[in-house]
Amino acid sequence: MENPTLKTPEMRLDGKTAVVTGAGRGLGRACAIALAGAGASVALVSRTLADLEAVADEIAASGGSAQPLVCDVSDMIQIRERIGGLARIDVLVNNAGTNAPEPFEDVSEENYDRIMGLNVKSAVFVAQAAARRMIEQGDGGSIIHMSSQMGHVGAPTRTIYCASKHAIEGLTKAMGVELAPHGIRVNSVGPTFILTPMTAPYFENEAFKADALSRIPMGKLGRLEDIMGAIVFLASPASALITGTSIVLDGGGTAW
Repeated sequence: MENPTLKTPEMRLDGKTAVVTGAGRGLGRACAIALAGAGASVALVSRTLADLEAVADEIAASGGSAQPLVCDVSDMIQIRERIGGLARIDVLVNNAGTNAPEPFEDVSEENYDRIMGLNVKSAVFVAQAAARRMIEQGDGGSIIHMSSQMGHVGAPTRTIYCASKHAIEGLTKAMGVELAPHGIRVNSVGPTFILTPMTAPYFENEAFKADALSRIPMGKLGRLEDIMGAIVFLASPASALITGTSIVLDGGGTAW
């Protein structure tokens, strides 16, 4: 038997509908721009319409397609009605999240509930809404959780954030196994420190910045473009056999 002609797997997303939570700024904005740039029509999700409209305009100016979808992902009813009510979902980027660094002995119940609520509970039920739609469609899909390198290691003053991201890694594995028969792939992206509006204040502290860079063998912070490439890859047919795992974008930080 002759070898079949090989063709490089496609990384285009033309005709696909993608949902990105926390899409108004930072990592979410970058993910939305990346998916739209690959041809997907993107539903931009957050609580703030003005932020979403700005991203939608940015995408439209580049020839892409995006629509704002105002939804508070801490509200289970809104998740079911607004995300679950979409006509089609091929790709979900479950990006909305938060952090509140503090020494473990000072961790407050309020911060625990806020971090675990948004980073874990909201992620679970947004993914559930998307998975239900994908199962109904019957032709698979890709769910991508925004995790962190801290879903693979520990760090001082970030105990609850680490706990939340370790939970996301477990969720990714279990969902990947359970949804595989439906052709739905579930993976996570685990970035190191990326300069965004959320992280920028931390790097104003020179000691913090020096410590962070010392933990990255490549000696540099991540760029939003690093996230964008991984998101498009995991959303596309190029990653057709990848599920239940994490792509860690950490400059080697978890390798030692």
